[in-house]
Amino acid sequence: MPLPEPTPDAREHSDRVAEHIRGEIAASAGWISFARYMELALYAPGLGYYSAGAKKLGKAGDFVTAPEISPLYGQTLARQVMQVLEAGFDEILEVGAGSGALAATLLEELEHSGKVPRSYLILELSADLRERSRDTLAAKVPHLLERVGWLNRLPPAFSGVVLGNEVLDAMPVHVVRMQGGKIEEGGVGVRDDRFHWSWRLAAGEPLEAARSLKLPEGFRTEIQLAARGFVRSLAGVLEKGVALFVDYGFPQKEYYHPQRKEGTLMCHYRHYAHADPFFLPGLQDITSHVDFSAIAAAAREGGLEAAGYTSQAQFLVNCGITEVMSRTPPEDASVFLPLANQANRLMSPAEMGELFKVIALTRGFSKPLAGFEEGDRRQSL
Repeated sequence: MPLPEPTPDAREHSDRVAEHIRGEIAASAGWISFARYMELALYAPGLGYYSAGAKKLGKAGDFVTAPEISPLYGQTLARQVMQVLEAGFDEILEVGAGSGALAATLLEELEHSGKVPRSYLILELSADLRERSRDTLAAKVPHLLERVGWLNRLPPAFSGVVLGNEVLDAMPVHVVRMQGGKIEEGGVGVRDDRFHWSWRLAAGEPLEAARSLKLPEGFRTEIQLAARGFVRSLAGVLEKGVALFVDYGFPQKEYYHPQRKEGTLMCHYRHYAHADPFFLPGLQDITSHVDFSAIAAAAREGGLEAAGYTSQAQFLVNCGITEVMSRTPPEDASVFLPLANQANRLMSPAEMGELFKVIALTRGFSKPLAGFEEGDRRQSL
């Protein structure tokens, strides 16, 4: 199925992004790692997908995340957040808040419960998304805006709740394959002004990480060194509290299963999912599924404990999504039926319920977390 044509202005922007990347490839002897290509396509200042002004989230964007699908998501997540805040914390740090929909719903819900935090920090590298989240919060919870602060790097120290919804999947990945008994790394070159895959023998950290996986011949996959590094950095600043990450992915045994021998790299453009990362650079999202075993290992290296791991559906059930839904009378069909449809998207195994997972990383928090009371799958990590 052909993908939608961009507007002339959007295509012109993509051409500028491509020219910027070609310049870096030329300056790097004709080859850059795919991780570097992904970093430039998504985050190059003023040019990359997350750095420029095109609408990314929601119906008018390229994909929809759980907080945009339904307020049920944030309202239910708030119950887990409250449990942590009640243990004596008063700060929340959200990594990559996107449109600000989750932050607004959480603050609203926490205020209704009398547990509004002293501060809600948002780590956001994109100036564009920073403004969008500020606009969302100003519209929905203007009286709480003074509690919100924006950061462009992790604070030197933090205690409280850390949240990351669909953040790890957008961090640059190295691509490797086992070819002829040797581990090769996928990079990007230019031929006839177009980007193409270019493979060379892997070296350094990508090689070491790939060796540990013992990949079979012909297997191609992603190595999430940036996500692992971020989790180790977070471990270095989280003095006490709970970090919750929600994303699509698998434990290592499932991630490197033969059915995924082509990897999990995926692109999102105007609500179409496809596998060509070189299509209109700067206009599409590029992601890979998360290896949650590697994330848990990176957390442990930094001194954090993996305190829970389960599916999004199980997490939401454990946190009481049915009770949140019960606030809306079923008799009010015009409101309740759309809400039931939203809950289905969040929880159905055919939608987000099973593919999306929730992992909890803790330090100095020994109380069992409500979201993992039933169906904890930590043993699979």
